[in-house]
Amino acid sequence: MENGEEKAKSYERHDGKKKGNRKHFQAKKKPCKLCAEHIKNIDYKQIQIVKLYCSDTGRILPRKVTGACAKHQRQIARAIKINRNLSILPYTA
Repeated sequence: MENGEEKAKSYERHDGKKKGNRKHFQAKKKPCKLCAEHIKNIDYKQIQIVKLYCSDTGRILPRKVTGACAKHQRQIARAIKINRNLSILPYTA
């Protein structure tokens, strides 16, 4: 027990605060391109738009990378999955 207590104390500074309590940098959220262009629905037939949100290896790009809002990300994912089933887009590269 003493070793565990000593370890816990070793991470504290002399004033009792723990190390590493830095404020993290918060990145700006990317605006949704589809919302900016006033695109309401994404259909699987819009292959030019759907290909932008798919990586070279055929994976669906996440919202962090694309900057799409949740509503459009769901529509993009659904369109990509339909296109994969119809053999328009490959499952893998």
